[in-house]
Amino acid sequence: MARLDDLDMKILSSLYSDASVSVPKLSRDLGVNLSVMYSRIKRLQKRGVIERFTVLVNEEKLGMRAGAIAGLNIDPKQREPILDQVMKVEGVRLIREVTGRFDIIVNLKGQSLDELHGAVYDVIGKIPGVIQAEIFMEVSRRSPPVNFKLSE
Repeated sequence: MARLDDLDMKILSSLYSDASVSVPKLSRDLGVNLSVMYSRIKRLQKRGVIERFTVLVNEEKLGMRAGAIAGLNIDPKQREPILDQVMKVEGVRLIREVTGRFDIIVNLKGQSLDELHGAVYDVIGKIPGVIQAEIFMEVSRRSPPVNFKLSE
């Protein structure tokens, strides 16, 4: 795979912060010819660097004001059925298999802390093979801007 250059990284950073930006505006903002911008974006897609363009929904405006992270310890022999069941739980937004204290980290969103508490302890915690579940309630959130840079 050919290396990405500084322009590719600037394009990725801009699209990461707002994928709805028009290509002509992006071209103007980065000071690049419009046809070059189109070809660069197409190349990034073809190479699989850009997988898809998507929408980031403000779940708070939909009433989903509570957030939590759950750490799970599981029976490794039941890994796949556990993951399948966790994926079906309402409010689950992301599942990560990790090293360390927990086997799985689950990100959840809901309307209230009680709802999330119930999802973790009354639903996820009762899935056969889940040995332990611990919940960490979100009290604040910050997202730093992302600027992709070339690795040195």
